[in-house]
Amino acid sequence: MGEIWIVGATGRSGRMIAANLAGRHDLVLAGRDATRLHELAGRVGGTARTVVGATPEALAGEIGRARPAVVINLIGPFTRTAAPIVRACPPGTGYVDISNELFGIKALLDRHDEAAAAGRTVVTGAGFGVLGSEALALHLCAGRPAPERVRFDRVAMIAGEAEPMGEALAGSIVDGILGGGWAYRGGRLVPAPVGAAAERQTMPDGSTATTSSFPSGDLIAVQRATGAAEVLIAAAEAPSGPLVRVAVPVARSVLRVPAIRRWATARMAAMTIGGKPPASEYTWVRGRVKERGGPVREGWLRAGEAMAFTCTVTALTAARLARGEGKPGAYTPGALFGTELAEEAGATFH
Repeated sequence: MGEIWIVGATGRSGRMIAANLAGRHDLVLAGRDATRLHELAGRVGGTARTVVGATPEALAGEIGRARPAVVINLIGPFTRTAAPIVRACPPGTGYVDISNELFGIKALLDRHDEAAAAGRTVVTGAGFGVLGSEALALHLCAGRPAPERVRFDRVAMIAGEAEPMGEALAGSIVDGILGGGWAYRGGRLVPAPVGAAAERQTMPDGSTATTSSFPSGDLIAVQRATGAAEVLIAAAEAPSGPLVRVAVPVARSVLRVPAIRRWATARMAAMTIGGKPPASEYTWVRGRVKERGGPVREGWLRAGEAMAFTCTVTALTAARLARGEGKPGAYTPGALFGTELAEEAGATFH
């Protein structure tokens, strides 16, 4: 079936994906730290080999020469790393990333025809951030006309030992702040306040969390899945409150300076996540769908720990592409593989 490359393999998600795929696929662990890559290869075992490159562009050159079956890109921010890696993928090589960056995902989906003509299968957003909302949207709207408006609220449960946030997630957050808030109105993507529309959510297991609007890639995935004219995405990790409406515009102006943006991303990447008892043992997505002239319908998607779900989705997607189950073009995971992918990763609908 050919090799599966994991680019950015030494981070938390890379280690989990490698462990998921080890023993069933020939793995190439790629990144910039030779020592950490070698240590990970020893833990993974089997035939895993390592490739060192200082930049995404350097690794892209290695990909072009090696012609792997699938490339998994875990290096954020994806608005800057996805393009060179996708371009390096030869015809027949699949590409997968875990982006939830609104404009990074939009940029790849806008190149659907280009990817199809090149014979590449590109899957962006292969994780909880996109697929959790997208799968629930597909489930709620299957066989129904396009609704008038929808709102989806994500509450991710992060467990495990405290670890650095990492560059991929930090880059997504910084780029999200820099890009400002967005929503769909009248079927068009329009600016919207970050941290607005705050709501207190009570999950089916009795746990609670406050969600508010934040720009993320599942906004595009949900709009495509439902066809709704109005779409709002909210998340528990989004900042909320009156001070946010003052602070975010200031942060955006400061982050436009490249040196400050790099500094902020590096500082955020070093911050720890996890290590605290979670409020719930589950990760949740709530979806509300308002059909034209009809009532509001509601449903829930339940998954396990958010990072584990993301890594399982990524590994399953890569394995499917390695088996030749994809098709040329650019897709979000649910658009290509349907709700079954989320269910195979352990999600259930309620």
